Amino acid sequence: MRASILAATFILFSGPAVSQEVQDFGPTLEVFRAIPRVAPYFDTAYGYAVWRTIARGGLGIGAATGRGQVYVNGEITGFSRLIDVSIGFQAGGQAYRQIIFFENEQAYENFTQGNFEFDAQASAVAVTASAQASSGTQGSQATAGAAGSGSAAAGGRYQNGIRVFTLATGGLMYQAAIAGQKYSFRPL
Repeated sequence: MRASILAATFILFSGPAVSQEVQDFGPTLEVFRAIPRVAPYFDTAYGYAVWRTIARGGLGIGAATGRGQVYVNGEITGFSRLIDVSIGFQAGGQAYRQIIFFENEQAYENFTQGNFEFDAQASAVAVTASAQASSGTQGSQATAGAAGSGSAAAGGRYQNGIRVFTLATGGLMYQAAIAGQKYSFRPL
C-alpha cells in the first residue's frame, strides 16, 4: 500500500504542471480521424483537446496523468494536463489516448478557464482504431468493442457541451472512466 501511495504521488507531481512546448500530435489526431464514430466531430466541434498518452497505474490507490494540447480551427491554443487519483479495487496499469470535443465557444471557455473537472455524471465513449470501430459507454464495466446502446453517451450527443472519446493503447487494466479527472490549461 505504501508503494502505491508513493507511486501515485510521484506520477502526479513529477515534471512541470503543464508542458509549454508544442509537440507533434499529428499521428494521434490521424488515429482519431480514421475512426468513423469520431471523424464527424472534427468538422462540427468548436475545438478539441487531445492527449496522445495518458498513463494510469494502481494497486488499491491509483493515479493517472497525461499532457495534451488544445486546438481551435486546427490551431494550437494551449496546453493541458490531466490528473486523476482513485481509491478502490484496482491493480495494474494501462495507457490510453483521449480527445475531448467542445461543442461551442462556451464549452471551450469553460475548459480553458483554469481548473476544469469532470463530475460523476460525465461519461466517455471507448473506441477501437479498427475500420469497423464500435463503442460502448464508459461508466461501470463497459469495454471497447461493445455495441453502442443508443443512450445519450452512445448516441452522438454532447453532454454539457463536451464529447469525450478514449482509445486504449496497452496495459493490463482497462479503466478509462473520466469521473474525477481534473484538467489544467495554459495558453500558448
